[in-house]
Amino acid sequence: MNNKLHNVKKSSVMINVMHLLLISIFALFITSCNKSKDKAHLTVQLTDAPGNFSAVNIDLASVEITGDKTGVVLLNAEPGIYNLLDLSNGASKLIASGDLDAGTVEQIRLILGTNSSVTVNSVEYPLATPSALQSGLKLQVNKVFAPGVSYSILLDFDASQSIVLQGNGQYQLKPVIRTIDTAISGAINGSVTPIGAIATVTATANGISYSTVTNSSGMFLIAGLPAGTYDITVTPILPLLPVTVTSKTVTIGNSTNVGVIAL
Repeated sequence: MNNKLHNVKKSSVMINVMHLLLISIFALFITSCNKSKDKAHLTVQLTDAPGNFSAVNIDLASVEITGDKTGVVLLNAEPGIYNLLDLSNGASKLIASGDLDAGTVEQIRLILGTNSSVTVNSVEYPLATPSALQSGLKLQVNKVFAPGVSYSILLDFDASQSIVLQGNGQYQLKPVIRTIDTAISGAINGSVTPIGAIATVTATANGISYSTVTNSSGMFLIAGLPAGTYDITVTPILPLLPVTVTSKTVTIGNSTNVGVIAL
């Protein structure tokens, strides 16, 4: 009898532990979802306007973003030596990506290594970097990034203007780079009442669905949506019933607000 009682108590403890674990996992999931709702996603790509060289190798160490709300963010970069002449005529290369707080992105900073070089008539020369650029090449962006929207910035590196032959026969890197920024997705945001109701929100267009969950304030945002017309279904926990809002248009670079949805 004592063994049975002991086993029952042990099972009860295990069930309680599993219950608490599941609650913790769900809370962590909700927190991570809610944190991502305040973020914009950015990718940085590199391309080139060709120059009269055999190779222009740029040693990229890291990429930073500066914003009014996010401060300085170190992106997930792809460090390495890039031959710009491989990235001409429409070709581009992903060099960094990451999430950052929505708001104004003021500046991109490219941190360069010491192994940049240029090849002229089959002879490779090191590219000296002016002291003003040794702390990083600063490129102005000054664009507002909306939460839940994915953006791409293309760095158009003009090789022909960026390589300068000095009087001593050495070559110096004085980068001339044009930034081209585009939004590549949209989003849907809104809220539900009563506040505190846990609900799954699904946006569907052309048979493809995207989902999120409401936060503790009843707010939601579905990010990374292609342009299109969406039906939004809010599915709360019973006894509350699902509600559908139809024909909401999403455009690239914008977050469509569907307002307050009453359950």
